[in-house]
Amino acid sequence: MAAASLLTILLLTLSITGSPVEVNNSPITLPIARRLSVLNGTINALEHDKARVAAFRLKDYNLKHDSHSIPIANLGTVYYVAVGIGSPATTYYLIVDTGTSNTWIGARTPYVPTSTSATTDEYVTVTYGAGSFSGMTYKDITRIEYTDTFDFGNGLTIAQQWIGVATETSGNFGEADGILGLGPVDLTRGSLTEDPDILVPTVTDNLHRQGTIHLEVVSISFEPTTSTQSMVNGQLTFGGTVRNKHGPITYTPRTTTTPASKYWGIDQSISYGSTTILSSTAGIVDVGTTFIHIATDAFDQYQSLTGGILDAATGLLLISSTQYGALQNLNFNIGGATFSLTPNGQIWPRILNTYIGGSSDAIYLVVNDLGTPSGKGFDFVNGYPFTERFYCIFDTSRSRVGFAPTSYTDATTN
Repeated sequence: MAAASLLTILLLTLSITGSPVEVNNSPITLPIARRLSVLNGTINALEHDKARVAAFRLKDYNLKHDSHSIPIANLGTVYYVAVGIGSPATTYYLIVDTGTSNTWIGARTPYVPTSTSATTDEYVTVTYGAGSFSGMTYKDITRIEYTDTFDFGNGLTIAQQWIGVATETSGNFGEADGILGLGPVDLTRGSLTEDPDILVPTVTDNLHRQGTIHLEVVSISFEPTTSTQSMVNGQLTFGGTVRNKHGPITYTPRTTTTPASKYWGIDQSISYGSTTILSSTAGIVDVGTTFIHIATDAFDQYQSLTGGILDAATGLLLISSTQYGALQNLNFNIGGATFSLTPNGQIWPRILNTYIGGSSDAIYLVVNDLGTPSGKGFDFVNGYPFTERFYCIFDTSRSRVGFAPTSYTDATTN
């Protein structure tokens, strides 16, 4: 069956001046598109998430450098930004991803070198994601590194941005041409075959180095999905935050616990109502992960407390309407503050139930089993359901991550 897709238009806000935590000038906005990648009529979202999370956990920079293992962007729900590369520019549609840092193209539209293109004479072979499901894993991508001009539109450009160009690919990457990597620059270590210890400048790095933004800060806000129709429901900001998008910000240092420290990792504890299900431990925040994943022992407690049963069709926890009425808040305790997912924030958008192979009137929870017990240095992934309820700030300049309530934190949208 032909693949179907759902397009939801968001905004990408690129702020070129402002304070460390707030941007007060009018932002530059660019459209990005959210799509649901569907195979055989349904999304393999949970299976893809599990492979992505496994790749996060297993990343090890002590491995030999002849391959660079990084997780592929979420293909259940993806966010594309159109970028013009070269002069004259070719337009590429790149997945916005905080779980990777290398920016690369060539999965679909071939790279066309122009007068602004320059090869770095570097090569890299990339292996993405563990496991195989419906051909949605990218493996062994041989890439040639170039620098070239990036044009986001509205006059915002980056000169000599490092990009990887795929010359060999396998698997299915949907409608994406590649990835716009917004993770920490350390994730690029080992990506150059000839010089594995060299860090590759990210898009955020170069915006900062070229004076376009004063601080290396990326902030992201989403709104919960309420329709299968196109809608504006998010912003990505470079250089600070947008004042009217959030309340007070709580910052927490990036965790020092590996392997979570390689990503946008933080320390947090989790409680369901008044019951602590995960003591303070390390994990990551990632907009490219479709669900929330917690260590197995925490998930077992969550399942018991909610009464959810594993649904064979979707792999998610299924609850009744009575159980939904009894749900308590899921509390993420970070940096001395508590960020609570309301019952409504803990369930999959019912309007999208059939896209994941579920029943249209069923209630599915978005919290899933990470697959390993706590205490492994990677005990949770605060995925998209968390980031759509809280404003997230990824601050390279101060090595910290920030969170703030939004007008959608307590909204009943589902």
